[in-house]
Amino acid sequence: MGAPLVDLLFPPRCPLCGGAVARHGGLCVDCWGGLVLPGEPCCSLCQRPLPDRIAQQGGDAALALADAARGEWVCAPCLAEPPRHEGIAAATLYNDASRRLILTYKHGRRIALADFMVRLMVPRLPVLDGEWLVVPVPLHRWRLWRRGFNQSALLARGIARALGQPVLVDALQRPRATPSLGHLGRKQRAALLQGAIRPNRAHAARLKGASILLVDDVLTSGATTDACLVALRKVGVRRVRIACFARVADDTLAIGVHGALGGYGAIGGYGENAPAALEQAGP
Repeated sequence: MGAPLVDLLFPPRCPLCGGAVARHGGLCVDCWGGLVLPGEPCCSLCQRPLPDRIAQQGGDAALALADAARGEWVCAPCLAEPPRHEGIAAATLYNDASRRLILTYKHGRRIALADFMVRLMVPRLPVLDGEWLVVPVPLHRWRLWRRGFNQSALLARGIARALGQPVLVDALQRPRATPSLGHLGRKQRAALLQGAIRPNRAHAARLKGASILLVDDVLTSGATTDACLVALRKVGVRRVRIACFARVADDTLAIGVHGALGGYGAIGGYGENAPAALEQAGP
């Protein structure tokens, strides 16, 4: 009932460009149009965009749709090195628009954007059978004190509320501080994160045999989530899915530059050539 008065005192503005919007918690048309949403076809395991499978199969749309229904579309990196998780659900592909949104949320302390981001993340999740424990990627205590909040924990709380699932914000701990990972390649990230994340032994009984929905704001090389997966396996979790707001991959970097699937191609290692701005969007 008080919304009109709030809008009068604090007119709704786009958090990215400052333009007028119809209601709080949303983007203007131009900024919304800058986001790149994942589409089909994509890898059934990591959601990496794939080439047009219909064209690859000689124009046989029925065959391509049958493959998609069976979840048989798997990218080459996942075939070469099968992931430890059961799938990734990303709300957007990482580009300039999603980067600015994440920086505004995380470093601009616009924590109200968490609700908007959750509204984009939840529809990307598959139907989750039974109970799934929603767990955020942890922050080291010094970074948490400086920032004042864990951006992944806010997203995890919102997702858990929307799904009606339990959340455990301290299931994982980050006892060792690591430098910003944004400018590093996959192997360097993995080396720095060895032993940096561990399970909270106080919750070992609850985690054993549990299904985990691991939540992060940005998935870059996968090194951070891999470290979380290793920690969760130590306490015997049964299965893990990953939910993130923005997904970075060698393919999606080109999509962000060219703005269309037709312009993408191989751009080095998985996250190796991520933009320098990723350093700002790091943990």
